[in-house]
Amino acid sequence: MGENLKKSSSNGTEKALTTEEQQAKINEVRRLVGPLPEKLSIYCSDASISRHLRARNWNVKKATKMLKDTLKWRAEYKPEQIRWEDIANEAETGKIYRLNSVDKHGRTVLVMRPSRQNSKSTKGQIKYLVYCMENAILNLPAHQEQMVWLIDFHGFNLSHISLKVTRETAHVLQDHYPERLGLAILYNAPKFFEPFWTVAKAFLEPKTSNKVKFVYSDEPNSMKIMEDLFDMDHLESAFGGKDSSGFEITRYAERMKEDDRRMPSFWTKEGSISAVPQPALTSTTTLDSLNLDSDSDTSDSDKANGSASRETVPEIVSPDGDLPNAHREGSEDVH
Repeated sequence: MGENLKKSSSNGTEKALTTEEQQAKINEVRRLVGPLPEKLSIYCSDASISRHLRARNWNVKKATKMLKDTLKWRAEYKPEQIRWEDIANEAETGKIYRLNSVDKHGRTVLVMRPSRQNSKSTKGQIKYLVYCMENAILNLPAHQEQMVWLIDFHGFNLSHISLKVTRETAHVLQDHYPERLGLAILYNAPKFFEPFWTVAKAFLEPKTSNKVKFVYSDEPNSMKIMEDLFDMDHLESAFGGKDSSGFEITRYAERMKEDDRRMPSFWTKEGSISAVPQPALTSTTTLDSLNLDSDSDTSDSDKANGSASRETVPEIVSPDGDLPNAHREGSEDVH
């Protein structure tokens, strides 16, 4: 693959990182993490470590800490073990669900409708979000590792705003699913949402907030984002497409139960296409005995190169080129 260019947030210039340099950093993170039980080692594939490195601007020490924190979280929260029966009550209104189609890049699509919120439990809402994230990853094609969020603001009002849930959502997305979000489309966001978005951005790294695009159905230039990203024949009519099927809980539950049956084999060395074998520990090894306290980790490359910034500006492109930043006049600050 030659070279991979990335933006430097300090001066906006591009810094080249060769394939060999990338692989060296991946290997270094793996060395710093150390031996893991087989179940946790599945999450330390080259692709996974690379996502953590990209999220931390290829800073080995920061990426190692981030990965160790996620390994702890996965070992304790067990997101891959959440099943439909555990979250069905959260799902019944269709506030979050996975489309049965993908975008033109092959990315899975999660539809979110905050006006259909049916729970006051932050814990329950986050558990359902994690279930949806795991399900979206399960359904990614081999060549793709990111998803799209389509957030529909139809019927949205101030009562649906929760800074606590927003903060927890940002934490889960950024800290435990780095580089999984390719694009978030805010569809027909009302004017009163803009001040909330300004506050919500404080919970997000610039790398994440720059993936957010505002789209309005009454602006042709804005709608071009949808046309560039989706096959409109298979996109829901609520987003300007021609598919009028919509969300139906009984059909959706059957789809999710079928996916639940596939989940155990997905997170195995045989089922995970990107898994890289790791040194196995004995079955008596406990989470507490693992070297997952990363505060003191220092890599050789970090000592030599110094600390890299964690903030980078991503490029979001359509199959035909760059996507425009669609927004209403006077709302430039939200992008």
